[in-house]
Amino acid sequence: MSPISVTLLGTGSPLPDANRAGPSTLVTAGSSHYLVDAGRGVLMRLAGAGVAASQLSAVLITHLHSDHLTDLTDVITTRWVMSFAPTPLTIVGPPGTGEVVDHLLAALGPDIGYRMAHHADLGYRPPVEVVEVEDGPVEVAGEATVFCAPTDHKPVHPSIGFRFDHGGASVVVAGDTVPCIGLDELCAGAGALVHTAIRKDIISAIGIQRLVDTLDYHSSVEEAAQTAARNGVSTLVLTHYVPAFPSGGGDEWRELAAAHFTGRIEMGDDLLRVDVDPT
Repeated sequence: MSPISVTLLGTGSPLPDANRAGPSTLVTAGSSHYLVDAGRGVLMRLAGAGVAASQLSAVLITHLHSDHLTDLTDVITTRWVMSFAPTPLTIVGPPGTGEVVDHLLAALGPDIGYRMAHHADLGYRPPVEVVEVEDGPVEVAGEATVFCAPTDHKPVHPSIGFRFDHGGASVVVAGDTVPCIGLDELCAGAGALVHTAIRKDIISAIGIQRLVDTLDYHSSVEEAAQTAARNGVSTLVLTHYVPAFPSGGGDEWRELAAAHFTGRIEMGDDLLRVDVDPT
């Protein structure tokens, strides 16, 4: 078994898709599970990967766009109700995450009250610990050593990417970003890079302004591949497909990436698992 594996829980985007859940990635290091982002349907996909909310070492949020944290409330509630002793959930994210989580808990207020009134052994509110970070080591439980660095998704600011190291293997989860110094620093010599990517050629041709607006703060397939190549990454894992390709497809995406990156390229449907070997 590889020291680290990556499972693409949700490969979709803000555009609802019957076959792709919202952006979320599971990083497994040894026996530790780290959830990066929590888009729509994340717990259904976690169940498909055989991991329960109670097994998560931490939830790490790359930025505060709604599609990346739509179902964070579901993670919070399910972990609280299905853990039969107080089990704090660590949520790591950029500055502003604490305020968002406070509002989510406020929105859950009636539900929390109902459940505490109904279950005599549930005499405590959801235990959540928020850690706000921008750059450097991330103190979380589990077997991986975790670092973060700033990315560039302006006007969304701050946004961050994460690097996980364990057993000589390493994986970077970029989130939404254009090429930038912070991401390069995280990627240096990494075994794998999980990178969101869009087809700028297709979106430009569609010409709808609301879609065209997305071009200046996301990486294209080519740019994601160039980031991987520039930093000596061994495996590029593409996700967050806009526009999404049919199940089992993606050959054009792979060809675009391969023109700039000669390493292994992985992409596909939700629940694709990629093992990352030591480098």
